[in-house]
Amino acid sequence: MNSFLSLLIGYLCGCFLTADVVARAFAHQSVFQIGTGNPGMANVMARVGKKAGFLVLAGDIIKTLLAFLITGLLFGKGMRDFILWSGLGVLLGHNWPFWHSFKGGKGVTVTCAWLIIAMPVWGTLSCIAGGAIVLISGYLPLGAVVLAWLGTVSAFITRGATAGCFFAIAALIMTIRHFPGLRGMVRGTEPRHFRH
Repeated sequence: MNSFLSLLIGYLCGCFLTADVVARAFAHQSVFQIGTGNPGMANVMARVGKKAGFLVLAGDIIKTLLAFLITGLLFGKGMRDFILWSGLGVLLGHNWPFWHSFKGGKGVTVTCAWLIIAMPVWGTLSCIAGGAIVLISGYLPLGAVVLAWLGTVSAFITRGATAGCFFAIAALIMTIRHFPGLRGMVRGTEPRHFRH
């Protein structure tokens, strides 16, 4: 029951799409009507501005931390894996929010925050590696997928099979959500950033 409640709390926190709030405040439009329509930092930053993009980043980190804080206060002493359950919940809520017909973002910031809280050293290194790949290649989908799978490998090694399985689910979600972009890389249609 505690696991289910942690998942549910995380899901509800994840359903708060910071990008939509920021887009409405700065651009007076729903984020789903801006650029690619993806409620994430990259889309908002590209179409609305850097300040708005960084606010989205901060908001997505805060909602992830809030889920951990609530579940930690409720179940932390009696449930070792509350961060895994609530983290997965936030990711599911961000990607498939009930209030928007289960159409949401791709969960890169949420996954990074989850990785870093669960594994401060190896999670951070996984995110840095993903960011470096984006800077080198210019492909956002590639960096997102790589950081998720590096985090999964790190989880299996440092946290054991249970944590590894949770982050494998996250990596699969990341891969599925970024599959159109990965396919675009192969076909040469995916835009490359930092190539001015």
